[in-house]
Amino acid sequence: MIYTAYLLLIARNVFLCSSQDCFKTSWSSHKLVHQKLKSDGSLTSEGLQIDWLYCLKKGQTRTPQLPHFDWTGSLRPYPISKWRVVPGTIQKPDWAIDGIPKIEPNSDLQSRVEIKTASQIERMRETCRIAREVLDAAARFIRPGVSTDEIDDVVHEATIAAGGYPSPLNYHFFPKSCCTSVNEVICHGIPDARKLEDGDIVNVDVTVYYKGVHGDLNETYFVGSVDEESQRLVRCTYECLEKAISIVKPGVRFREVGEVINRHASLSGFSVVKSYCGHGIGELFHCAPNIPHYSRNKAVGVMKAGQTFSIEPMINSGIWRDRLWPDGWTAVTSDGKRSAQFEHTLLVSDYLLYLQNLVKLYFLISA
Repeated sequence: MIYTAYLLLIARNVFLCSSQDCFKTSWSSHKLVHQKLKSDGSLTSEGLQIDWLYCLKKGQTRTPQLPHFDWTGSLRPYPISKWRVVPGTIQKPDWAIDGIPKIEPNSDLQSRVEIKTASQIERMRETCRIAREVLDAAARFIRPGVSTDEIDDVVHEATIAAGGYPSPLNYHFFPKSCCTSVNEVICHGIPDARKLEDGDIVNVDVTVYYKGVHGDLNETYFVGSVDEESQRLVRCTYECLEKAISIVKPGVRFREVGEVINRHASLSGFSVVKSYCGHGIGELFHCAPNIPHYSRNKAVGVMKAGQTFSIEPMINSGIWRDRLWPDGWTAVTSDGKRSAQFEHTLLVSDYLLYLQNLVKLYFLISA
């Protein structure tokens, strides 16, 4: 892998330079570290499976021994397994090889909400159906004693078996095929060796890339016997998504989604995360529109038939604020209390036109 040197340095808790100038001036000591790693056998594919194996960017680490990080809850990062392989025959997004999306950041669809063609919609239906089946396969595997890395393996294998690519894999260097967010993790948890415990809650977030489009959904699951407060949190989060979906139709302002979700969460005694939102999706993984889940948001625009986007409320049992782990991905509640999330990819349909066409068809058949 490109980042082998960085991975090994981080695994050994060696200082990592944050700039090229620093790296150059420290090259002599850096080279000595490599010589030691080679001599003790650590610089091998087997050695790479030991300890921390991932670094998103220079200076970001994922080790529980970080002395100065104030963990908000009881959860800690565990080692992650090696990179999972995708067969060469499967169509891949443009970040699959080097971790860098090329089309997405500069696309005009970051500011313009696309109206999907009939072909795009059909492909998205097919892709979302696969994503649903993949998530269901993962759900059947969840129980105490199973690691989130094993869940990731199920997601990975089910995705490629269906001919799809797991969209998160290597997206901005994300190292796994799905996100698994346990207890106080709000979103983007990295699957690792920690085994699920009785009483945990875990969100599994799956996105599949198939026939050139993405399908995105997630659900939060109980692990064994879960306390009543966590049950109430998960139930409320599911209801928030359902209530939001119920208002989706042409002419509704995007900002109304947040009003509906925030109202239900607040009445239930919970808070809504503001740092992450739903998003447009299709041939791009993330694009316009942004769909905030909180009230009094500034989302611009109204829903139109043919638009596709995700709604994915993240609801906290404590305060809404979040913090980011040093790995640059794992978002956790700032007070260490639990968080839950549910997500669907939605298509805005013109139901009135659909009903009119049904009536016309009825009279044509009856004539």
